[in-house]
Amino acid sequence: MELDKFILAVVTTQPEKIPVGGYVFHCHSIEEMDYFAANLEAILDGIAHKLSDEIYIIVKH
Repeated sequence: MELDKFILAVVTTQPEKIPVGGYVFHCHSIEEMDYFAANLEAILDGIAHKLSDEIYIIVKH
């Protein structure tokens, strides 16, 4: 079995909302979170999805 879709990283200002495990980037502001999400999207060749005002996930499709 091969995984085609998976979460590469989580970018958040609220780390207490994220379960342990995986790559979590804790940001101190919304602006910093937006910056990290945009850059990680390009670097990791994934797509950033904003789940809430405090959480982005970077997904490989």
